[in-house]
Parts: sequence; C-alpha cells; structure tokens
Amino acid sequence: MAASKVALAGLIALAGLTTPVSAQAPQSQRALSISASERNALVALQTAAAGSDRAAQDAALAAARTAAQGPDARYVLARLEFQIAQSRGDAQGQAAAVDAMVASGLVPPSELPPLLANQASRAYSAGQFERADALLAQMAQLQPNDATIAADYAQLKARRGQRAEAVTWIGRAIELQTAAGQAVPESWYLRAAALAYDGQMMPQGVAFARALVSAYPTPTNWRDALLVYRASQSPPPPPRTGSGERPNVTPRPADAQLDLDIKRAMRAAGALEGERDYLEFADQLATANQMGEAKAVVDEGLSRGMLDAGEAAVRQIQTRVTAAATRGRAGLAGLRTRAASGTAAQALAAADAFYGYGQYAEAATLYQATLQKSGSDANLVNLRLGAALALAGRRAEAETALHAVTGPRADLAAFWLVWLTRQPQSPTS
Repeated sequence: MAASKVALAGLIALAGLTTPVSAQAPQSQRALSISASERNALVALQTAAAGSDRAAQDAALAAARTAAQGPDARYVLARLEFQIAQSRGDAQGQAAAVDAMVASGLVPPSELPPLLANQASRAYSAGQFERADALLAQMAQLQPNDATIAADYAQLKARRGQRAEAVTWIGRAIELQTAAGQAVPESWYLRAAALAYDGQMMPQGVAFARALVSAYPTPTNWRDALLVYRASQSPPPPPRTGSGERPNVTPRPADAQLDLDIKRAMRAAGALEGERDYLEFADQLATANQMGEAKAVVDEGLSRGMLDAGEAAVRQIQTRVTAAATRGRAGLAGLRTRAASGTAAQALAAADAFYGYGQYAEAATLYQATLQKSGSDANLVNLRLGAALALAGRRAEAETALHAVTGPRADLAAFWLVWLTRQPQSPTS
C-alpha cells in the first residue's frame, strides 16, 4: 500500500540540504509503496531517532531492518539510519546510509547532488580518488552549470595528476562563474595558472594569468602573471609534481630584449620585488647600455627599501650607472638629431634612451619615427611605443599601438592593455 502522508510526511531533513526531505515522493515520482508492518516499524524508528536513548534507537533499528523488506521501505530506513548516524558522529554509518539512498534510485533529483557531494567529500578525505572522481562526474552531469562543482572537480583531477583535465575543469568553472555574473575567486585564477604552468600548457597559463591581473591587479599577482608569460617565452620547464596555489616560475627568455620589456611591464605594475629583482634588472639595463633606466631602477629600489645602499653589490651597480647616466642625459639631444636621418636601429636606440630617462612623450615620437624606417621590427617598436604612450597617459594612442603587436610579444602587449584599464589619462612624464 502507499505510504500515508500523515504517518510519513516530513520524516527527516538531511544536514546540508536547503529544503526538508520528505519521505513522500514528489508529484513527478510515484508514491512510496510501504506495507503496514513496514510503516509501523519505520514510524517507531522515527520516534526513537528523534530522542537520545541509544538503546531504544538500536532496538528500533533492528526491528525496522527486519521489517523493511521492500525497496521503498529500505529507502526510508536508510534516511533514518543517516539521521541516527549523524547524531552519533558515525561517519561510516552516514556513508553507508547515503550509499543506500543513492542506490535506491528514489532520491528526488533536487536532493541527489548534496548526497553525492557528501559521499565525494568522504571519498576524497579517505584517499578514494577514483570513487570521488566518479561521484563528482555524476554531480557535474546533474548540475552542468554549477561552477563550484567544476572547481572541485578540477582540484580532484589535479590531485590525481590529470593536469590537462584539471585545467579544462577550472577553466569551465571560471566561465560558468563569469556567465552567472558572479565574481570569480582569486584562488581559482591562481590555481588555473599554476596548473597550466605545471602541465606545460603555456598559452592557457598566460590567458589565466592575464585574467588574474584583470580581476585582481595586486603587485604580487602582476609579478606572478608576468613571470608565467616570461616562462612561456623560455625553454620548457621541467615537469613538477603537486599543484601549488601560485605558479613557481624562474626561466628566462632567450630574447634578451623581450626579457627587458617584461621587466619594464613589471616595474610599471609595481611588481618588482626584493633586492634580486632590482639588481638583476639594473644589471641587465647597464649591460644593454641603458644607463638612464638602470639608474632609475636603482634609485627606485633604494627609495622602496628594496635595496640597501650599504651593501657592496648595491654600491657597485650604483657607481657603475650614476656617472654614465649623467653623461647619457647630456647626449640625448645628439641622439635625437642622429635618429632623424639615421637608420631604424639609431632611431630605436634614441627612443629607448628617452624612455629610460622617463621622457615618455619624446620617446613615443621617436618610436613612431622608427616605424617609418626600413628594417624596423614593427612588433618590438609598437610594443615600446604603446608602453611609452601608456606611461605618458595617452591611453587611446597606446591602445592603438598595442593592438598592432603580433607574434610572441602580443601577449605582453595584452598585459599592458590590462594595465591601461586602471590608469588615469593624465601626463606622467
């Protein structure tokens, strides 16, 4: 016979569900078929479950387990077993009860995802990753637009060493969260970039890194993001195990000029960090004969407390660049004159010099002149032109130049475009 609504409706509400779970099936499902003897035993168990007398509960459980012979009665029994196991803190009993409910096929669709989540969490904690994977796959199928499930599935895939799948799922989680009009957690972007880097999936890593600084433009995030891009232009890193929250990247591009341009973007974003960054950048600039910019980097490091003037290495680079920078500033006018009638290389050198001394508007004019000369590298020049215009506060012009960059530098140009979105359009030179 069908279960009585009076006797069985509202038997129990499982922890973690947003709505009470009734033993009466919804209208879209058939009514539960429970005999009179089964119903009497289950009602007695319901009463015992609501109390705190463990002996009475155990007796009622034994009687109900004997009486519940039909699948519907055993489904209701499993629900009450879950309630009792939960009140006792019996994790194994809860897991067995949820298993029985799910296996019955009688759980209403709206209540199934929390039950599966309960089991997936327990399986993960117990190291049963294959079982957790199957459960999360079922959850993702039931709720394909749930971003949190996708993010959890990505974490599990990463734990199992399946990085490509992990990247796919964390990417989907980000897409779903964005489509829902919800803010994507910072940790998701960081995890995505780290997973892509660890899996040597550099294009995806760069895209996630750029999305990170677009949403969370902190100096630390800018540093990590640009280091991911830097690694994408370097020899492939060795495979790593694990999946940290932040990508751990150190490779340097073979293209020394590109490496300088990456550090220029880091400096603009306030992402240079510590003595090593400042000394390395200043040394690279000095080696490239960009003495004005090298001195500016040393001065900035000192003013930010990143460099200690009392240290020998700092004194050495400071001495190396200070006098040279003074001489270089005096020669700027001559560089500009030679650039007008000289080669593309001479015009570029003049533009770079003005950029290094912080004269960004003048540098932009010279970069534009360089583009008109034969033999110029349009992508390199447009990138530096965009950077100079950006630092001069000429946003619209900067965007035009940066959008013109193609090839390996296009991603770096895209990072400058992200940086531009948060800058005021006022002269800074």
